[in-house]
Amino acid sequence: MTESGRIRLAPGYSIAPVINGCWQLTPDHGGGPASEAEALSIFAELVEQGFTTFDCADIYTGVESLIGRFRRSLPDPDIIQVHTKLVPDKATLHELTAGDVDAVINRSLQRLGMERLDLVQFHWWDSTVPGLELMAERLLEAQQAGKIRLLGVTNFNTDHTRQMVEQGIPLVTAQVQYSLLDRRPEKQMTRLCNERGLRLLPYGVLAGGFLGERYLGAPPPGRMNRSLTKYRLIIEEAGGWELCQSLLRVLSSIARKHDVPLELVAAKWVLDQPEVSAIILGVGTKSRALTNRALADLELDDDDRQKIRLQLSHQRIPAGDLYDLERDESGPHAGIIKTDLQHTQV
Repeated sequence: MTESGRIRLAPGYSIAPVINGCWQLTPDHGGGPASEAEALSIFAELVEQGFTTFDCADIYTGVESLIGRFRRSLPDPDIIQVHTKLVPDKATLHELTAGDVDAVINRSLQRLGMERLDLVQFHWWDSTVPGLELMAERLLEAQQAGKIRLLGVTNFNTDHTRQMVEQGIPLVTAQVQYSLLDRRPEKQMTRLCNERGLRLLPYGVLAGGFLGERYLGAPPPGRMNRSLTKYRLIIEEAGGWELCQSLLRVLSSIARKHDVPLELVAAKWVLDQPEVSAIILGVGTKSRALTNRALADLELDDDDRQKIRLQLSHQRIPAGDLYDLERDESGPHAGIIKTDLQHTQV
């Protein structure tokens, strides 16, 4: 971390320790501001407080274009950093061409109003389908041509991430799901990070909101959107609702000690992990700017960490490596994930 509190990912490129996640801004998630004007106002407040890094994707309907309009409204558009993704459709992986990869890169550049994408995090749904090497090599060529600054992966397991590194793809980051309920990165990925200098950019650090005051002492929710369903399944993998309640009680006691919201303790635990550079927190219905500032200022002490370690000793780590559960079409996790979204984009 630099003196200004920013995180250096590469020479000449730094990011905020809390990244503004924009997944919730897609129309079918309904977790963001009610209007574009409100979203732009929230973006502006975040940037004013120093949280200048945004996470989006080519498949988040309308989000790249929204961030592009925000960039154009700024006196200096380059004050913000934009991390996007390239996620080809699972159904047509076998048909992916170099031209398709080029088209997605050019489309993201146009939407965002950028001459060079700051970070492109790419995904591949099925390792048994050929084409990943072609896509990675084409992205590397785009980087060498000046269209992309940095490359990363998203929702890769450790073996496939290692494969990319060993093939000479200069990965800087891996975006992974990581929280007090989902510690799968600790099985293998953190070791690879130490070996290869990769940095983790975790999402899901609050488990869709389950690691928050709202659910402390509450029964399991009934009706759930896709996001809550996704993380409710993770709660079961980690040991169930009662163990989650035990975790919330521990976090609540630590939060009261520091006079902060419960969710900040959960987020800070992830941010403090040595392989983590920054965490992604979703842009909600109101600005997180002041909450993010409190998170940046929060310091957990040895007693706090010991209480959390004791609680974690009673929990399970979800099965498999990173994203293995979500790739298993015979299990419940894969059923809630949309894998073919390129054709819906505008």
